[in-house]
Amino acid sequence: MENKAFLYAAEAPSEAQLKRFQEFLQNKYKTPVTVSFVEDSTMQAGFKLEYADEVFNWTPEGRFRQFTDMLYDIRDKYTETEDPKQALALLKRSIEDFDVTAVPEEEGKVRTVGDGIVVVDGLATVEYGEIVVFESGVKGMVQDLRKGEIGVVLFGEDEDIQENSRVRRTKKTAGIPVGEGFIGRVVDALGNPIDGKGEIVSSDYRPIETPAPGIIDRQPVCEPMDTGLLAIDSMFPIGRGQRELIIGDRQTGKTTIATDTILNQRDNGVICVYVAIGQKASSIAHLVETLKKNDAMKYTIVVNASASDPAPLQYIAPYAGTALGEYFMHQGRDVLIIYDDLSKHAIAYRTLSLLLERSPGREAYPGDVFYLHSRLLERSAHLSAEKGGGSMTALPIVETQAGDVSAYIPTNIISITDGQIFLESDLFFAGQRPAVNVGLSVSRVGGAAQTKAMKKASGGVRLDLAQYREMEVFTQFSSDLDDATKQQLAYGQGLMRLLRQHQSHPLSMQEQVVTLVAATAHVMQDIPVDEILAFREGLLAYFAEHEAALCSAIADTGSLTDENKSRIIEAARTYLSIYEEQRTKDGE
Repeated sequence: MENKAFLYAAEAPSEAQLKRFQEFLQNKYKTPVTVSFVEDSTMQAGFKLEYADEVFNWTPEGRFRQFTDMLYDIRDKYTETEDPKQALALLKRSIEDFDVTAVPEEEGKVRTVGDGIVVVDGLATVEYGEIVVFESGVKGMVQDLRKGEIGVVLFGEDEDIQENSRVRRTKKTAGIPVGEGFIGRVVDALGNPIDGKGEIVSSDYRPIETPAPGIIDRQPVCEPMDTGLLAIDSMFPIGRGQRELIIGDRQTGKTTIATDTILNQRDNGVICVYVAIGQKASSIAHLVETLKKNDAMKYTIVVNASASDPAPLQYIAPYAGTALGEYFMHQGRDVLIIYDDLSKHAIAYRTLSLLLERSPGREAYPGDVFYLHSRLLERSAHLSAEKGGGSMTALPIVETQAGDVSAYIPTNIISITDGQIFLESDLFFAGQRPAVNVGLSVSRVGGAAQTKAMKKASGGVRLDLAQYREMEVFTQFSSDLDDATKQQLAYGQGLMRLLRQHQSHPLSMQEQVVTLVAATAHVMQDIPVDEILAFREGLLAYFAEHEAALCSAIADTGSLTDENKSRIIEAARTYLSIYEEQRTKDGE
């Protein structure tokens, strides 16, 4: 039985030419082949020879594609050698020796298209996660492999994709350009700039999906990633290479914690990557303006897949942001990456899965939604010295409904991460900002990620607050309190007020140490609760002016000697007397 092949060209070939095509196919595939001519007026030069799912493209476009594929191969070899001279020699030699060869391209045809999902016939050897290109130029990623067909999610609009239009393999997985040029820019999930500042010069290209570092390639998390927030750095410290979940209801300050952490990395040498998933464009514009106003964009990259973007772009956005962060991590640098938020990421993936007709599971999410986030978050690590010693710290954000942390996605991510900062709505509406719930929040790295000074200064704060919260509930049923209980309640109320911070005003490590030492020494015991924050501001200004050497010693050494602790308490009491004297004058 003979198989059929088709020759597409603007002009009919001669009998001799048809015979040569037939002999070529028979020799290549070792089977009888009949070649039929199909007139195609759109083909002004060259021809296409189609057999089964393979196409020999001898048009100018096909030959140019062979040339560009050769250049991509050189780029990959350059990445491996990292020798510019060798790369230039390889490029020159390859261009001189380049010759178009009869290499088949595998092509399929569109069966159905709609809702950003395309079902394609053919492409029998295509791989999961591979990028395919449609005739219109739109790219897509293979997300479903079935018998005789594949499911493709689109990275663009589907308006120009029609039934029976051709689809071509690229034999490449999804990737993103990376490099120093991305710092300070706002890009989409494919690495294209969307801030109107022109093209970005990339220095490398990384696949968005890469295996997480193995255990041997990691080292313990022991260096602090300070957030500048007293409530977190004192009780739930985050280390470089850690994954700390920020979880809470809508409008409880989750993004504010993340942005304040970015602002606190100024002059720390940390590269920050903020990935916005399913957010309003206006919210991202406001966030970028906040970063610019605080001079933080000079070390920050914003990856934006907004609510108006297709679900496939929202799905790949966190992986693309991680690839950008990994470029710097493998250079031995420290990276902070924020995923805002993974609830919307899971919803985008659920949308794709349902459109691809996968079986829904709990809460309609597909069965592999846990793997979706585990393979993402496991890529954050503190690399070993042999691997350069770089780190990537992840702060994923998850939104809960009415404080339900037992829902599917929150429980998944809690089990993946190294702790969580739980933000409580009641605390937020009571004015406690950041609204950190001390009882439900935890950091599994703990004191290993604190400096010695912070560890010594914050030793009993969490226990004191826990006792206060328990006593506060108990004393609601009693009006007759002894003096010791009243004093304990006043101290706890002062601590809670002291943990409040204004947005975009992070505190340095030495400022936090001074504040905590003064508070735990009960220097502020008799200050009215509503004056605690004003007292703290005045205290820190006093130390900056009169105890600058002491603050510098704490910052430089990261330790707090008993002598320095005594000096802080003495200086705090000196300022207390000044403060009370001034308050008496104002009262008169």
